[in-house]
Amino acid sequence: MPELAEVEYMRRRWNPGIGHLVATVRLHPRAGVFKACDATELARWLPGARLESSAAAAKQMVFRLTAADAARTPLWLGVHLGMTGELTVRPAGLPDKKAEHLILDQPEARQSLVFSDFRMFGQVQFHAGAEAPGWWAGIAPAVTSVEFTVEAVAEFLRRRARAPLKAVLLMQERFPGIGNWMADEILWRAALHPARRCGELTPAEIKKLHRETVWVAAQALRLIGEADPSTPQWPDPPDDWLFQHRWAEGGRCPRTKKPLERATIGGRTTCWSPARQKLSR
Repeated sequence: MPELAEVEYMRRRWNPGIGHLVATVRLHPRAGVFKACDATELARWLPGARLESSAAAAKQMVFRLTAADAARTPLWLGVHLGMTGELTVRPAGLPDKKAEHLILDQPEARQSLVFSDFRMFGQVQFHAGAEAPGWWAGIAPAVTSVEFTVEAVAEFLRRRARAPLKAVLLMQERFPGIGNWMADEILWRAALHPARRCGELTPAEIKKLHRETVWVAAQALRLIGEADPSTPQWPDPPDDWLFQHRWAEGGRCPRTKKPLERATIGGRTTCWSPARQKLSR
């Protein structure tokens, strides 16, 4: 599933649509991606609206539009990619395909903005009004923000003292946008075993976990999120990251050069370096 950097990369694919009007909306109203909103509301509000801006947070993105009504009502179009969702821009006038569940036609720009999702694990959300909807306003502060402090992380870990670190790093209410591969990367860099109980960490280890979380998120946003969105796929991190070795047959730790291990921890497949990330018994 795309994590915060991949979501930022994908959001930028619709940037060519900013400043242009949406003339028509094509959608599959009974598609599963509309389970969190009324597709008929999209079809009613979006024609004639102008796309003003966009933003990404955690694993979600929002596109802000201004409606064509007299009040110029602010519109909020949310997209969660799920596992197979994708945003693309293509020339105007082409027919829609089966997995293309939402198409915003912008004939003045000779283009269409397309959200496709062949497995329909993604989600479209919608809100009309000046106030940010709860599904957007309720996202936790980014791990690269000033609100993401060592103290906040320490308190969060304290309240989940018996839980394994890997499971807690995936909790979006404190680590928004962190998913499976980023959690493994953070723990590997911090030299913390993914099965360590949160309550066992020392203050120095909590500081290290905080530091590596911020670093991995910032570097992923730089390497992946800022990559050219017109390319077919976002780039992978460099070879000195765990990412490049975690699924390789006979994969070895980029630092110790010793074998990696994999197991299910916290309900997710996890990779770590036993030589680097030791678990005391």
